[in-house]
Amino acid sequence: MMKHISILGSTGSIGTQTLDVVREHKEKLNVCAITGNNNIDLLEKQILEFSPELCCVMKEENALKLKKRLPSNIKTEIIHGMNGLIESAIYYKSEIIVTAISGMIGLKPTVAAIKKSKTIALANKETLVTGGKYIINLAKKYNSQILPIDSEHSAIFQCLMSNHKKTINKIILTASGGPFRGRSIEYLKNVTLEDALNHPNWSMGKKITIDSATLMNKGLEVIEAKYLFDVKPKQIEVVVHPQSIVHSGIEYWDHSTITQLGMPDMKVPIQFALFYPDRIKNSFKSLSLLEIGQLTFEKANLEVFKCLRLAFDALDIGGTMPTVLNAANEALVNLFLNRKISFLDIGDINERIMQKHNPKKIETIETILEAEEWTKRAISSF
Repeated sequence: MMKHISILGSTGSIGTQTLDVVREHKEKLNVCAITGNNNIDLLEKQILEFSPELCCVMKEENALKLKKRLPSNIKTEIIHGMNGLIESAIYYKSEIIVTAISGMIGLKPTVAAIKKSKTIALANKETLVTGGKYIINLAKKYNSQILPIDSEHSAIFQCLMSNHKKTINKIILTASGGPFRGRSIEYLKNVTLEDALNHPNWSMGKKITIDSATLMNKGLEVIEAKYLFDVKPKQIEVVVHPQSIVHSGIEYWDHSTITQLGMPDMKVPIQFALFYPDRIKNSFKSLSLLEIGQLTFEKANLEVFKCLRLAFDALDIGGTMPTVLNAANEALVNLFLNRKISFLDIGDINERIMQKHNPKKIETIETILEAEEWTKRAISSF
């Protein structure tokens, strides 16, 4: 049976790998809508290959350029802006919305899709990090299923399939450690942008690669895990696992521990989300423990990697504090990518922003967006 999907962020790392999965299963998956921003060359290729009915380009000028480049026989409708992004998310044919778009821009279209009772294949961390319980309650209200695409949350989800959330003793969230695993604060004072973008295991977009280097990515995943799996922050243990083979696991009440293993390949959790609850054969590389030989685990250093500690702090405080943490990080990573601040400034300035914030309870999406705007103003004062 054919499944119809929309991909928000089809030109990014998760988006392109989602299309790899579609290529693998052309007889089972149909792409109804795609979205992008600056990479109109790739959007053009995707339109010609997959024939989506909608394509949203955020910038109107890029949308016009793309429209002019397409052959006259192409029926794909080119739309733009936030309204176009929302239209792509709620397109009537689409059953599954892959939220592969990065940043807070993914919040509004995801909420719109939830309100249309779509299944959300969630790769946009910001949705749950900033919305938390509000998003979970919204999904329950509209009978919208949220399926995680992150390899760690997919692993936890799979480990839970034959058990109940109430029997969780703790979640074991694994982290590769990034390019600076084992390094000191003194060492991190002098690292370059190129050093931070050199991830040892994963090929990802620039923003998430920097987040992996600071361990903020893991901090955001801690916040996501709390809401996805309804656990207390103290029930989440972050363990550095440099091989990225054990993708995460659960220890249950009886101290039985179940983990999910696999090659560091995002196409596996993407495919799992798209075909859930079925498991479908594919041609992806098989895991050989004999080839891997050794799996090692280390304690995460919350003093050196301040961003991970800040995520636990934000979760403990609650309300709009995780929103501020995320929004500040988004802005600060952008400044680092543009060589305007140092690597350690990302955590240091974020901490100072959080100290200034008076958190509010989240009851509407407007509260989240107001906290984001407050953060932008606070950042500009540094």
